[in-house]
Amino acid sequence: QVQLVESGGGLVQPGGSLRLSCAASGSIFSINAMGWYRQAPGKQRELVATINSVSSTNYADAVKGRFTISRDNAKNTVYLQMNILKPEDTAVYYCKAIVTPVQSMTTTFQYWGQGTQVTVSS
Repeated sequence: QVQLVESGGGLVQPGGSLRLSCAASGSIFSINAMGWYRQAPGKQRELVATINSVSSTNYADAVKGRFTISRDNAKNTVYLQMNILKPEDTAVYYCKAIVTPVQSMTTTFQYWGQGTQVTVSS
């Protein structure tokens, strides 16, 4: 089994910064892509940013130039540095990982973290 644990959410004023972390643990052979998604109240979950195994990145237009995704393969951890935060960034942020487990090295599985709340308000 694989677990993803997010941390780093909280309350921040507009224009402020936060750094989210997501650590994967368990029976992991390799981690392919990792990413961050968010879901605001009354809205569907949406992609924020992704990073693949060679650290190529992809961002939603709404966060380009403000957010930076990165990963530490040695720690099985993905980060999201969020700068110049806006009230519309308020949401629950979820981490996702595409993992090849030790028990089944020919198959990949998708795992989600439990989410961390980010609130941008004065």
